[in-house]
Amino acid sequence: VLCGATHLINLWTFTMHSKTLAIVMTVAKISTAVVSCATALMLVHIIPDLLSVKTRELFLKNKAEELDREMGLIRTQEETGRHVRMLTHEIRSTLDRTTILRTTLVELGRILGLDECALWMPSRAGLNLQLSHTLRRQVNSPPVVPINTTDVQKVFNSNRAERILHTSPLAMIRPYTGRYVPPEVVAVRVPLLHLSNFQINDWPELSARSFAVMVLMLPPDSARKWHYHELELVEVVADQVAVALSHAAILEESMKARDLLMEQNVALDSARREAETAIRARNDFLAVMNHEMRTPMNAIIALSYLLLETDLTPEQRMMVETVLKSSNLLAALINDVLDLSRLEDGSFELENGSFNLHTVFSEVINLIRPIAAVKRLSVTLALSPDLPLCAVGDEKRLMQLVLNIASNAVKFTKEGYVSVSASTARPEMLRDLRALEVYPPSDDGHFYLLVQVKDTGCGISPQDVPHLFTKFAHAQSGTDGNRSGTGLGLAICKRFVSLMHGHIWLESEGVGKGCCASFIVRLGVGEASTSAGPLKKLLPPPGLVEVECFHAGEQFRDENRLAPPKARHLSA
Repeated sequence: VLCGATHLINLWTFTMHSKTLAIVMTVAKISTAVVSCATALMLVHIIPDLLSVKTRELFLKNKAEELDREMGLIRTQEETGRHVRMLTHEIRSTLDRTTILRTTLVELGRILGLDECALWMPSRAGLNLQLSHTLRRQVNSPPVVPINTTDVQKVFNSNRAERILHTSPLAMIRPYTGRYVPPEVVAVRVPLLHLSNFQINDWPELSARSFAVMVLMLPPDSARKWHYHELELVEVVADQVAVALSHAAILEESMKARDLLMEQNVALDSARREAETAIRARNDFLAVMNHEMRTPMNAIIALSYLLLETDLTPEQRMMVETVLKSSNLLAALINDVLDLSRLEDGSFELENGSFNLHTVFSEVINLIRPIAAVKRLSVTLALSPDLPLCAVGDEKRLMQLVLNIASNAVKFTKEGYVSVSASTARPEMLRDLRALEVYPPSDDGHFYLLVQVKDTGCGISPQDVPHLFTKFAHAQSGTDGNRSGTGLGLAICKRFVSLMHGHIWLESEGVGKGCCASFIVRLGVGEASTSAGPLKKLLPPPGLVEVECFHAGEQFRDENRLAPPKARHLSA
């Protein structure tokens, strides 16, 4: 203002200035200089402030633009997430694998505006990729791409969506004619579940580690490019498709397993009914055999005995004795077969009752004594002082056990002796047995009976011992070629011993060194029993398998002194 006023006064005054005007102009010029100096001094401080304001304005503008970009990214991610959730819901709404893949291609094509979308599946041998599904065309004769090509290996080795050329074999889904702008193409791998029979319709089986390839193609003749959020969407969708295919494969496998299990159950039920029918038919047959064969056999045996009491010539007596021996063998065979059949089908039950235990052993000795006398064998019976007089159990089966084992001893012994000993099993003896399941817990009303039958016969080789308790088994050595009998006796004895909660075993030092057969059974104590003291708990500890047998001669050296009045020493 001062500078302008000074120049205006000079412009309006063309004559010499008056003194007053000169003073005014001088004051104005001096004021102008002062104001100019003050303004310059102020600008020294104001200009940096103005520059910093401008810098902050530019910084805020950049921040606003960056915030806008971030908001756009967030909106894009939210939209992508919404598309992924929607697509995942569509994919997982079914467990049919063909529907899953078709839905995936259709939804990706709609969301991303694709010109084409296709899926390549591996072949049976895992050496090629076969086109299985496309978005725009129907696959009639699907093309094949080798797995060892560069683009396929590039996609397999990356877990990201990879850009490939439109001329790649994976992108040659349909031909393009005329002039066009090449479209942008991406491919992503889809992991497949490791199943041996992973099949969709006519898809072949997959290898242990395999991938499918999903190819996505933008429309040609457009300037559109793939954005990173779209690639992320493709990668997430590929993972979701893999999960959905895995679930569908597991469901299909479980359905196949269920169908197979149902078929097996039907077959098992049919086999069970057939087995039950066969068992009933066998039982009916055995019942008829029991009546129709035992009755005439008993008549033949009785008449043979009566015939032997008459006056016969030596030749006639030998013939009758042969008939009697054959009849007894046949009767024993019938009894063994019937007993074994009942034991195998589970219809056999023990007939428990109170009986005289000492009498059982005496009757067995009386039965085998005639045969032993013919062979000039010594037969001894040793009953322990602590053996109860009366017991509760199946008397008939216990006698059959002892008689079968003693008869075998007599049959395979040419010279020497056969000794039968019976005693109450001692707790320390049971502790040596390493089979806990054999001995259930006993109580005060039960005891364990130990029976041992020793002979000086032909013996048994160690390798034959484990097989003697199987049906129709004979020792391959040590019997001097004598393999008479059916091989059912010891098998039936083992079944009877198992029913009596016991154990049976054989011991032999080898061929020609005799044999010792032992068994332990669980019996009840009879009311008239007089055992030598209270019974103890005989449950053995786990970890033991066998009991060492004792010699009756060593335990009862002076039998006339140690044995009670009821115990007897019998010899022939």
